[in-house]
Amino acid sequence: MAEKVGIIIVSHSFPIGQGIRALIDQVIDDVPLSLACGTEDNEIGTSIEKIQEAIEQAAGESGAIIFYDLGSAKMNAEMAMELLESSNIRIAEDIPVVEGSYIAAVESNLGKSVEEIISSLEKMKINM
Repeated sequence: MAEKVGIIIVSHSFPIGQGIRALIDQVIDDVPLSLACGTEDNEIGTSIEKIQEAIEQAAGESGAIIFYDLGSAKMNAEMAMELLESSNIRIAEDIPVVEGSYIAAVESNLGKSVEEIISSLEKMKINM
């Protein structure tokens, strides 16, 4: 079976990330999913190091998609990607983190590529 696209959740809140994981785990259990939520001390905030670790855990040959909750989380995700020089990793820009990551996990489970999933998510864009 082909490797599946990984899902990475970047949130300022560790409990939010855990909740999203619990929701996805209710229907899918074999899609790579990693969390980069909260600071190193699990306080409110984000950590470039945690994002790098999450990318390394979830992004295999099929790539990964990063979902984020707030603008600074996106900025840190971009920096983490630059430091790792990651390829085939995309940030789901302006996509609701809960709904988007759930749909991406379902589509990854169906064997869709990063680009196919991003294309599907475009319909969900929110104006920020």
